[in-house]
Amino acid sequence: MSALRTAPTAIRFILAALTLLLLVYAAELAVDFLGGDVSELFQKFATNTVFLGSAIVCAVRAFRRPGERAVWLLMGLGLLSWGLGALYYTLVQWNLSAVPFPSPADAGYLLWYPPTYTALVLLYRSRMRERSGVMWIDGAIGALAVGAVAAAIVFEAVLNSTGGSVVTVAMGLAYPLGDLVMLALVVGVLVMTGWRRAGSWAWIAGGLAVFSLADSLYLYGTAEGTYQAGVVYDAGWPLAALLVAYGAWTPASPLRTKARASRGAILLPISFALASLALLIYDHLVPTNGLAVALASLCLVAVLARLALTFGDNLRMLTASREEASTDALTGLGNRRSLTRDLERVASEASAERPACLAIFDLDGFKAYNDTYGHPAGDSLLVRVSKPLQEAVDTGGTAYRIGGDEFVVLTHPGAAEEDRLLAAAAAALGERGEGFTVTCSFGRVALPAEAGDAERALHLADERMYVQKNSSRASADRQSSDVLLRALSERNPSLGDHVRGVVELGVAVGERLALPPEELEDLRRAAELHDIGKVAIPDAILAKQDPLNDAEREYARHHTIIGERILQAAPALGSVARIVRSTHERMDGKGYPDHLAGAAIPLAARIVLVCDAFEATTTPRGYREAMSSEVAIEELERCAGAQFDPRVVSAFRVLADQRAALARR
Repeated sequence: MSALRTAPTAIRFILAALTLLLLVYAAELAVDFLGGDVSELFQKFATNTVFLGSAIVCAVRAFRRPGERAVWLLMGLGLLSWGLGALYYTLVQWNLSAVPFPSPADAGYLLWYPPTYTALVLLYRSRMRERSGVMWIDGAIGALAVGAVAAAIVFEAVLNSTGGSVVTVAMGLAYPLGDLVMLALVVGVLVMTGWRRAGSWAWIAGGLAVFSLADSLYLYGTAEGTYQAGVVYDAGWPLAALLVAYGAWTPASPLRTKARASRGAILLPISFALASLALLIYDHLVPTNGLAVALASLCLVAVLARLALTFGDNLRMLTASREEASTDALTGLGNRRSLTRDLERVASEASAERPACLAIFDLDGFKAYNDTYGHPAGDSLLVRVSKPLQEAVDTGGTAYRIGGDEFVVLTHPGAAEEDRLLAAAAAALGERGEGFTVTCSFGRVALPAEAGDAERALHLADERMYVQKNSSRASADRQSSDVLLRALSERNPSLGDHVRGVVELGVAVGERLALPPEELEDLRRAAELHDIGKVAIPDAILAKQDPLNDAEREYARHHTIIGERILQAAPALGSVARIVRSTHERMDGKGYPDHLAGAAIPLAARIVLVCDAFEATTTPRGYREAMSSEVAIEELERCAGAQFDPRVVSAFRVLADQRAALARR
C-alpha cells in the first residue's frame, strides 16, 4: 500500500476501514461455507457499504486531482449506481417472498455498466502512449475470443433459463451481455499492452475482471439453479469495488504497447484463435447460441487481418533492411556492397561499343580538416559534398561512398560525355573556407578496355588515384617547405647542416619504428621545419655565445608556437604544424608549450626531440665543447623516460650501433 502515501489521510482511513470490513465479510462467508450460522443481513450491508464507500473515494479523487477527472467521476457514478441498487434490494426487497423482476434494484445494477465502460475507454486513451493497427487488432482478437467463450458458457445458460415478457427477457440477458463486454474490454487492453500491469491500471483491471467473473458465476449458478446466497464468490463484488477505489489513488503510469518482436506478440493471437476455432468445432457437435458463434467467427476474421498486417510490416522491414544494407548511413549514397553488386553487373554489360567507366575519388586535405575542426564537422563536410556529387553524375552514372573520405563514380554503359561527368564530380568533391582547402585526387579505369572484371577495375583505379594523390601532395608540400626552408636559411645560415642532420636521423628512426608512409612524410617535413619559428627570435638571443638567462630562455621557447602558426598558413602542412608545436614536450610533462606527457605527445615529435638533442649536443657551441657520439647517446639513455621516449632512444641506439659497425668495417 505504499503507493497510497500521497493520498489524503481521510482517504487512507476510509480505504483501511473498507478493507477491514471486507476481510470480516470474507471471514463470514468462509464460516458460512463451512456450515456455520452467520448473519446474511451483515453480508448484504457490508457489500452496500464497500460499494458506496468506494464511490465516495473515486469522487474525491476526481475533485481533488484534476487529471483524469472525467474518468473517476464516471467510475464513481458506476459504483454509486450499483451500491444504490444493492441498498434498495436490502431495504425494500429483502423480506419479500417473491422478488419482482425487473425492479428499481435492477436499474441500479445495470446502470453500473455504461459509465464504467466509458471510464475504461477514457482511461485507456489518456494513458496509452503508442497506438498501431496491429495493437488494435490484437486487442480485438483477445476481446472477441474471451467474449465468445463467455457467451457460450454464461450467456447460453441465462438464455435457456430466461422466459416471460420481452422486457423480462431483455433485462435478464442484459446482465451477461454487460459482463461479457466488460471482460472483453479488460482483456483487450491487457492484450494490447502485452499483459503488462503497472500502477493504478493493475488495480482497475483486476477489479473489473473480478467483478465480471463474480457476476458471471452468479448468473450461471442462478440459471442452473445451483446458486445459494453466501457462497465464497459473493465477496467478488465488493472486492472489485475496493480494488477500483485503490486504483483511483495509486499514481498513474502510462500504458505501453507490447514489443512486436516478443514471442508473446504472436503466441497470444494464436492461442485466442485456437480457442475460437475449438468453440466453432464444438458448436457443430453441440449447437450453442448465435452470439458465441458470431464472436468466434469475428475473432478468426481478426486473426486473418492481423496476419495480413504482419505480412505487410515484415515486407516493409525487409525492404528497408535491404536499402540500409546497400546505403551509406551518413550520406545516403550507395555503399561498398552496393558498388560491388553494380560494378559486377556493369562490367558484364559493358562492351567496346557501349563502354563504362569506374573512378575512385579520395579527398585531399580532409584529414587536416577533421583534426582541426573535429569529427562532427568532418561528417558534415562529407554530407555537404555528397549531394552535389550525386547531382553531378545523376544523368549518366551513380555515386557511392565506400568508407572514410573515399567516393566512387560508376558510369552507365554507353553514357555520353564521361570526361565532363567526372570533371563535375571532382569539382563537387571540394570545399574551401578560411584556413582550409579540401580537394580530391582520383583514378579512373575504362571498362572493358582496361579491366574486364570488377576486382581488377577497383585495384587499378585505386592505384591510379594514389599515384595522383601522392604527386599532388608532394608538389604542394615541397613548394611550401622549400619556401620556408629558404626563409630560415636566409635568417640563420648555420641551421642548414643541423636541419639536414635531424632530418636524416629522424627518417631513419621513423623507418626503424615502422611508421606508415604518410606519417613518415610528416616526420620528414617536421624535422626540416622544427626550427622555423626561430625566424621570429631576435639575433641577440639566437647568436648569444653565453647561456641564456631565464627571460631569454622563456622568450626563445615561443618558437614552437610561432612555428605552428607559420605552418598552418599552408593547408598542406596542417598536420606538420601540430608536430612542430610539440617537438619540445617531455615524457614527464615538464616540456613546453602544452606540458603534454607520454603518449599524448605525437610520436613524430618525440623522434624529432631525440634527433635534435643528439645533433645539438654533438655540435660545438660558443659556450661549450661538443660531446662525442657515444657520450651523447649515453646522455639520451640516462634521460629516457623523463625527457625522451625510451622506445625512440632504443631505436636510435640500435641505429647508431649499426652505423658505427659499418664505419669500422
